[in-house]
Amino acid sequence: MTKYCKGCGAKLQNDDKDAIGYVPTLDASYCERCFRIRHYGDVTISMAQKIESNQTLDKIAKVKGVIFWVVDLFAFESNMISRLNQKLDTDEIVLVLTKRDVLPKTLSDKKILEFVNRRLDEEGIKVKDIVICGYLLKHNEQSKACIDEIYSKIQMYRKGRDIVFMGVANAGKSTILNQLLAMEDLTTSRHPGTTLDLVPIEQDGYTIYDTPGIENHHSVLTFLNSKDLKMVIPTKPIKPFVSQIYEDQSFAAAGLARLDIVVKGKASVVGYFSRSLSIHRGKLENADNLWNKHLNEMLVPCLDTSMLTMHTFQAPKVTNEKLDVVIHGLGWFCISGQIQDVYVRVHKGINVTFRKAMI
Repeated sequence: MTKYCKGCGAKLQNDDKDAIGYVPTLDASYCERCFRIRHYGDVTISMAQKIESNQTLDKIAKVKGVIFWVVDLFAFESNMISRLNQKLDTDEIVLVLTKRDVLPKTLSDKKILEFVNRRLDEEGIKVKDIVICGYLLKHNEQSKACIDEIYSKIQMYRKGRDIVFMGVANAGKSTILNQLLAMEDLTTSRHPGTTLDLVPIEQDGYTIYDTPGIENHHSVLTFLNSKDLKMVIPTKPIKPFVSQIYEDQSFAAAGLARLDIVVKGKASVVGYFSRSLSIHRGKLENADNLWNKHLNEMLVPCLDTSMLTMHTFQAPKVTNEKLDVVIHGLGWFCISGQIQDVYVRVHKGINVTFRKAMI
């Protein structure tokens, strides 16, 4: 009899150790990948599972249900899915914003909603409703209130249809479902893409589907191993890195990205990154030498980010408004003041977005 992993829904097999669904013995309930996530909190199997995101979106569209789109607020830009309504052929989408608790408390929910609605308009994405969630890993009153609100939205919008939870890998879908359904059969982890196929969860008169984490190949997270992911993904409220500058400066976000600023006078740089990630500041004229000298030593974690393998983005002209420089999956710098030019250097393949400041 064919068996499927209770964690990710993959078909269990004991033929290929490197393939999806591998188990040492076929009497197991979880594939080796999910077993290690549940019991050891790590993934030793390659993250490159070759899940085609467009195929996943096609499967979701065929369900003809109400979509609960889970988006990580901290990694908002890398969670965006272009032409989402067209790909799913529906506007029946409830946006669930997670990880509100890692953003500064000084940022109000009202400001978050203003920011999110502005970005959705810019991306041409339409949603029916928005839910803001935080503290999902704490199992406290705040997380319970979030889950209760999601449940009420399911009842409000379902109208006899099935429900699909979807989003970019690591957004928090399975964490929400674990609490929503008071179960632990869905794998949760700090690693992208832990659910590998549509997982139907039968309810009273309808079905909830958990879906594969949609891979974003332009996010820093896609390139990192499990050890480095723990440094990059924040689990505690971020503490902004604040710096006033009066001359040309360079800021290295570990060995993963570099912000170079040419100034005309006084300027301000605020960094929003995981507490575990070090930000190093120095004179722009010394930046290349210091980068090459300290990469993989002081500047860790890092990728193959020698100057030869980096791509440079140039920001639009900075006006009187604050500008966010977002490195997808990593965090962002907010810059303002008398700035002439801004350059961002990242590993080839990683996206950078310039936007009106969130905070």
